[in-house]
Amino acid sequence: MPNLNGLLEAGLFVGNLSRARDFYERIIGLEKLKESEAGCVFIVAKGQLLLLISDQKARVPSRTPGGEVPPCVSGAGGTLGAGHMAFAVSEADLDRWRAHLESHGVEVLSEVVWEGGARSLYFRDPDGHLLELATPGLWGLDW
Repeated sequence: MPNLNGLLEAGLFVGNLSRARDFYERIIGLEKLKESEAGCVFIVAKGQLLLLISDQKARVPSRTPGGEVPPCVSGAGGTLGAGHMAFAVSEADLDRWRAHLESHGVEVLSEVVWEGGARSLYFRDPDGHLLELATPGLWGLDW
């Protein structure tokens, strides 16, 4: 079987692109790489991208000079809605993240202390996606 080299991109469907873009840029602090009427691409870390895709544009094919990208939502009416993503953060930054989120009116829904000591904070973005900030040790991984 061929190897995978990591997660290149994760995509979230959003109802209001400008609101979502502002949240991930201003609150989460991601650097915008590219933007169009269809969506926005952010750099999460080297070689890792977050795509915000307009829920309207997710329903139709996207034509590019190199070919057509199929719709993100299946013709059978596949679902849009809340998804989940976790961002890796250092243990030292977790409490600063909590304060930062709360100072911007973002409710921290819960904190989990995992077996082995890793911690996660959970909150939602403006479209209801469940986001997580996780410290080293989760899934036995270190960063």
